[in-house]
Amino acid sequence: MNTRKDGLLGEDIALNYLQNKGYRLLERNYRGHKGEIDLIMLDGDTIVFVEVKSRKSTNFGRPESAVNTTKQRSIIGVALEYINKKHYYDNNIRFDVVSILGNNITHYDNAFDMNSLNYPMKFRI
Repeated sequence: MNTRKDGLLGEDIALNYLQNKGYRLLERNYRGHKGEIDLIMLDGDTIVFVEVKSRKSTNFGRPESAVNTTKQRSIIGVALEYINKKHYYDNNIRFDVVSILGNNITHYDNAFDMNSLNYPMKFRI
């Protein structure tokens, strides 16, 4: 099993799913100092940072359960780096999770936010 290949396939599926919902791709596999974000999309005027998790079975739990507090903090850190780099200070932001289990896609819109993690709002790092 090639987990990287499976991960990219999951991202392809999620990207197609979100584009069919009208989202526009800004970045894919964006790497920052604090980690990586799978997809950065635009939904209207909202920048959406999307974590994609895919699994073939629930033997190790549901895919979305892997987006724990540590992962959320990492995503938020990279998102703040991205906002600073691109100067997107006036845009709304949102954090979504797309879970793919077999052939089933579940989109968790606004899955977490900085307030729920008590993450400091520092836009100009």
